[in-house]
Amino acid sequence: MSKILIIDDDVDVLSAAKLLLKRHYPQVDIEKNPEKIPFLITNGSYDLVLLDMNFQRDNSSGREGFLWLDRILDIKPTTAVVLITAYGDVEMAVRAIKSGARDFVLKPWENDKLLATLHNALEGSAGQGAAKGNGQNGSAPGAPASGKANASGASYIAVSPAMRQVFATIERVAETDANVLILGENGTGKDVVARALHQRSLRRDKPFVSVDLGALSDSLFESELFGHVKGAFTDAREDRAGRFEEAQGGTIFLDEIGNISLPQQAKLLTVLQQRVVTRVGSNKPKNIDVRLICATNSPIYQHVSDRSFRQDLLYRINTIEVHIPPLRERPEDILPLAEHFLKQYRKQYNRKVASISPALARQLQQYRWPGNVRELQHAIERAVILAQGNVLEPEDFYFGTNAPAAIPADKELPFQENLQIEDMEKKMIQQAMQKYHGNITDIARELGLSRQALYRRLEKYGL
Repeated sequence: MSKILIIDDDVDVLSAAKLLLKRHYPQVDIEKNPEKIPFLITNGSYDLVLLDMNFQRDNSSGREGFLWLDRILDIKPTTAVVLITAYGDVEMAVRAIKSGARDFVLKPWENDKLLATLHNALEGSAGQGAAKGNGQNGSAPGAPASGKANASGASYIAVSPAMRQVFATIERVAETDANVLILGENGTGKDVVARALHQRSLRRDKPFVSVDLGALSDSLFESELFGHVKGAFTDAREDRAGRFEEAQGGTIFLDEIGNISLPQQAKLLTVLQQRVVTRVGSNKPKNIDVRLICATNSPIYQHVSDRSFRQDLLYRINTIEVHIPPLRERPEDILPLAEHFLKQYRKQYNRKVASISPALARQLQQYRWPGNVRELQHAIERAVILAQGNVLEPEDFYFGTNAPAAIPADKELPFQENLQIEDMEKKMIQQAMQKYHGNITDIARELGLSRQALYRRLEKYGL
């Protein structure tokens, strides 16, 4: 009884796919314009989206495909997304699968293979949904052994007292509508906490919309967040809802809020105070009902002191603060997390790696993890793929600093006391640039960043 949505700018592809699929599924909708995706996902209750990777404005790089994949999963993380791609885009499609897509089909497709791919994607979606439901019901709030799984499948696994305090805060505030500000370094799992808050809230059946504010220029800020009407500017070919409207009734997660400019802060504060948005080019305000969660890795109180962040906006967004400690301050969580990621990637890549050797376990606990949980996750993934035996050994592992894990902390340059977080981040990027000879894709993968996020940091540090 699954509902299917097909997005492709080629009307012949749309017609052929619908003709085939409507014989097997009760509802198959087609759409040529990807700009309508947010409205359709929010209101259509689709189980699977068959999404083209390239559209007319960007018909080779796949950037629009990645953009719309992210938007779909932001609005409804449980949606199964299957990509439609040309033969030359297979590598791109594989990268997209790592970003959350379930599978891909090649143009021109074989009907039987297309049907089998969709069937498997829907079965996987149903299985994950059942597992998440069981996970939510299977352990008591604030369980000491570990955290729980959120809707995106990411987990917050921990045994440390510091993280148990984070779990307890989540359980206490989740069912309220209090604004939450999540503070922590890159890679600590701020997005995971945001999704956990939403999944435990009374708004859990409504959209969760995530926005990377650091990626929005002043010219795009209002249009992206508040929407626009047709003709409001050169490329505004039709009316478009903003992210606040997409999140109506649910939760909006504003990531990297500490990095937005003062003009952007003023516009955002007005919306939060008045609880209305007005699309660019319109004079008709729309009421909004959303739960606000924000996050930043920047020293936001320092920004208030130097007047680069508005104090009245900070008061508006931080009714409750959640501080996520870096992984180096909770070493007792390292091995539980490593075991969790080992099981995850052993299954994903069909490998026989079963355990972590004592020698590697010691190194994992001694290493400083500048990239936090995200770095640990990517390191375990690489090790599982490349391991020769059934047990992960130190030689299977790569540490991001290219230094032995047991080097004393005071000898590791990125963590000298007189260095700030931004200095450490810049140093990590420089090391990755040297290692991969400026290859942006490899650098971003090494650091656990999207290409867009890496470009922002390169510009920020003048690299």
